[in-house]
Amino acid sequence: MEFMLPLDSYLEKYPYKYAALYHALRDAILNGTLPGGARLPSSRWLAEHYGLSRGSVAEAYDMLLADGYVLAEVGRGTFVAPAASPQPQADRESSIMLSPWGRRLMRIKDCIQQDYAPQDTPIPRRKGPKHKDLISLIPQGMQREHFPHEEWKSALYAAAREAAEPGVEDRAGAAELREGIAAHLRLTRGIRADADTIVLFSGSMQGIALLTQLLVAEGEDVVLEQSCYPGIQTAVRACGGNPLPAALDRDGLIPGGWDSRLLFVTPARQYPTGAVLSLVRRRELLGWASRHNAVIIEDDYDSEFRWGGRPVEPLKALDREERVVYIGSFSKTMPADFRLGYALVPPALVGPLLEAKQLYDPLPPGLLEQRALARFMARGGYARHLRRMTRLYGARHDHFRASMSRHASGLFELEPGDAGLHVYARWKQDPAQYASFLEAVAAHGVILRDMAAYHLVPSPPSVSFGFAHLDEERLEEGARRLAAAWRSLHLFRDE
Repeated sequence: MEFMLPLDSYLEKYPYKYAALYHALRDAILNGTLPGGARLPSSRWLAEHYGLSRGSVAEAYDMLLADGYVLAEVGRGTFVAPAASPQPQADRESSIMLSPWGRRLMRIKDCIQQDYAPQDTPIPRRKGPKHKDLISLIPQGMQREHFPHEEWKSALYAAAREAAEPGVEDRAGAAELREGIAAHLRLTRGIRADADTIVLFSGSMQGIALLTQLLVAEGEDVVLEQSCYPGIQTAVRACGGNPLPAALDRDGLIPGGWDSRLLFVTPARQYPTGAVLSLVRRRELLGWASRHNAVIIEDDYDSEFRWGGRPVEPLKALDREERVVYIGSFSKTMPADFRLGYALVPPALVGPLLEAKQLYDPLPPGLLEQRALARFMARGGYARHLRRMTRLYGARHDHFRASMSRHASGLFELEPGDAGLHVYARWKQDPAQYASFLEAVAAHGVILRDMAAYHLVPSPPSVSFGFAHLDEERLEEGARRLAAAWRSLHLFRDE
């Protein structure tokens, strides 16, 4: 049977073996290692496995029985008495001293809200319509039913048949996938990409966190867009950096003369507003980086899906001094359980980034899936998948905007956009009524993502609408419910 006692330490403390065994068992019962009802080993088994005489074991059992720690049942054995189980105790604070990075991370974890989790039920605030089915307008990734599973399985089987041991060249991720990504970036982004300067991660946020740890010194200013993904704020603050908000307008980030060595930016589609950075501003940012010997981290988080307008030239395509790190991800194009991001980095950063990555992943995880994705891309399956999804998402995007125009045009001003999986919207009504509106919306069975946690500076109320995961009927119904929630506020105010 599986049974282990730390008997050696008790034998050092107690001169008699029966006493050492008694105290070892008693303490295991009192601290819950041996819970109430647990069956103890037979005296023969315990004697043989711990080098004791059966007499010593029998005496220890008799002492436990006399003190009420165990119960003996003829023909069945010896069991821990239920009453001997420990009572629940309050958790004690750990005395472990964290590093400055760890302490900062724990301090800020509750200050920066990573996401607004969908609620299980609407908030029952006022009388009004109740809905058993919720409509989530929170941006989401690709729905599984739209993915070409058979084609993907074929790529997985082929990769499994040809599986090889990880090599030195795989420290940065599967070599064939890095080659595939480089070819994809050259074709679809106009970037002069080399597979040797691409590093793969378990999601783009892992890459951002590692780059931040490598590039941010304690107390340094780091330029962030004044509205941005909260995970980036967390990474910077945890490293001791000071987030420096950069102003935004309808054309994206406004270049400045910041005294900093690092800038995070989303030029192709500013997150979350969707604004596109002009070519003039892109060149201004590259000039700033050159003058300040700075690094720019360009997060191209969801520009795979574009259904209008010209493709936007990435900063990395304009970079002539190797100052730009280009971050990409497959999170929007592959199923939700496929977590893979990548960074195209300046050659001088490849070595340090690989060393930092190997602290967490000595061997790259998911090499089979990486090799399958390389095959999926090489056979053209990935490109066909993107074309199908772009058509579908483009139609849903247009229908969502039309539905909002028909039913809720007075509530939100939708920012223009021709790509991505969410629409940024500014609240048009009285800001004082915004919180009450969100409660009314929840009572009408709609879940929204409020943008308050995404702003580094106080900003007017705004929402990020997701549309790609809903069909036309649900998008229409969602817009109707928003309008009904607004009407209910005024209805109950007049009562």
